[in-house]
Amino acid sequence: MKLLMRRTFLEGALGLALLSLTGARSAAGSRDRDESEGAKIMTRDIVMLHGANEGAWCFDTFKAVFQELGWTCHAPDLIGHGSKRADAATTLVGIGMADYQAELEGFLKKIPPRPVLLGHSMGAVLVQRLAAKGLARAMVLVAPAPRSGILPPTEGEKELGQDLMGLGAFWKTVINPDFDLARIYTLNRLPENEQRAVFDKFGPESGRAFFELFFWMFDRTGATVVDTKAVACPVLCVAGSDDKLVSVATARATAAGYPGAPLWELEGHGHMLVLEPGAETIARNIADWIPG
Repeated sequence: MKLLMRRTFLEGALGLALLSLTGARSAAGSRDRDESEGAKIMTRDIVMLHGANEGAWCFDTFKAVFQELGWTCHAPDLIGHGSKRADAATTLVGIGMADYQAELEGFLKKIPPRPVLLGHSMGAVLVQRLAAKGLARAMVLVAPAPRSGILPPTEGEKELGQDLMGLGAFWKTVINPDFDLARIYTLNRLPENEQRAVFDKFGPESGRAFFELFFWMFDRTGATVVDTKAVACPVLCVAGSDDKLVSVATARATAAGYPGAPLWELEGHGHMLVLEPGAETIARNIADWIPG
């Protein structure tokens, strides 16, 4: 009888010990998961995507501000742009928005998941398509080029479309930047003595990409279609009041696809507001807006 009671006592004690050990391991595992989730939440990575004819260089000012604020900044050059623009006259022929998107999706796999995505002009369309796939925790659309479904609302934007049509089958080739046009449409809010230096960094752009952006109604691939209802992250739109390439009206139509998304109309700024005088302040305000 005493032997039976002793064995029962030992088995009970062993059971309690195992239960305590299991509980400790479970708690430790829970803490590890919580810490891991917390690390993901606290990840401060931002990816900046440039526009047509540009390169990562256009974000030099923004990057400096965000890095000062503790962010890890990524600004990749798309194929044929920036540091990759050697032989762009041939490498960009036939390249479309889907090619740019595939390149960016590959890049995003190499960095912490779901960063903040910030896109300028054409880059803003790419950002929206990536966010619709759940790849962003927040997105910032700066001077956003029109996605599929947004018609040109101003005479200036309509004229640009007509100018492209005057080039013939431009979608089969590349389009080189023109300084006289750039001074009017994109560099108009930069000091005149800085315009040439910035322009000299521009490079060719894929005619097909331009076709898909501005003539989306004829693009059977739907390269700039965005499922706005699939975008679940916070959205901010930023536009310059003196942007001659992408009007505030176009930016407003972009923001309208995301109920509740604020649109900042920045007085006295143009299309290249990411590097115009005052760009540091714009970058800081964007950083302040980014949730959590």
